[in-house]
Amino acid sequence: MNGEDSAYDRFFTRVGTPQCRAALDGIQVEALRRRAEFVARYRAWAAENQRTFGIVGGADRAFEFMVNGTTWAFWQYSDESDCAAVPPATASSDDIWAWIDLIFGLDSNTDQGVEPYIPYYFQASYQLGYPDIKLPHLAGLQRYRGQDRAQSYIPRDLVPRFQPLAMLDIDTWVRFSGRRLLFVYGGNDPWGAEPFRLGPGTRDSLWYVAAGANHGANISRLEPAETATATATVRRWAGVPAPTASFGASAAPAYIPSLDDHNLALDRRFNR
Repeated sequence: MNGEDSAYDRFFTRVGTPQCRAALDGIQVEALRRRAEFVARYRAWAAENQRTFGIVGGADRAFEFMVNGTTWAFWQYSDESDCAAVPPATASSDDIWAWIDLIFGLDSNTDQGVEPYIPYYFQASYQLGYPDIKLPHLAGLQRYRGQDRAQSYIPRDLVPRFQPLAMLDIDTWVRFSGRRLLFVYGGNDPWGAEPFRLGPGTRDSLWYVAAGANHGANISRLEPAETATATATVRRWAGVPAPTASFGASAAPAYIPSLDDHNLALDRRFNR
């Protein structure tokens, strides 16, 4: 339904260090090995906090989906420096449970946690698509393999028929008709595994990757020269002058012709 998603699988074999990737895989495996204990704990926590699991389909399913998502959530919101805090497989259940809650959030797969995001999950089921991650190291431990997808997070009567051409239409527009576009991706953000690309018809636009940054990547996380260029470009688009020289900043450049051409240097950068 979601198309060819191998780019995401490749991302998770390359992001961070081998040691960090192994630690994240290991904690997922250990959490599912302790499924009976953790699901019982999850049910008790839900009862105490007046939480339910009707949409996802029960505490066991919600728990497995939560474990599935820990590596994605880790790289989306954390960085390499947080790898040292990943519990080892020998850690206590209390430590593993606390880490899962910190990284993914116990409330995330409850009805109360899912409800605010139903419009997103609907749109992902309808047009956006939703990453289908293989997680081969969990294959022998999962009970709901292949079911952790957008449709599982919305009421059954709302599940639409997927329209695979919707995002292709937008991608084609970006590549052949896009104007004044600025893309800033985090180098460690899983969502950047399948980015939009500038194309032969894109004009006056910029595309960057902030090395080592996560989902919070922005202009300030770029290299200094890139930050300066991106900032000046956005000011030009908005008609906002640069700070005066008295504040130590240079004036915003006039229109930059290279941004209106098919930039081969950029092509080499994001197609390597």
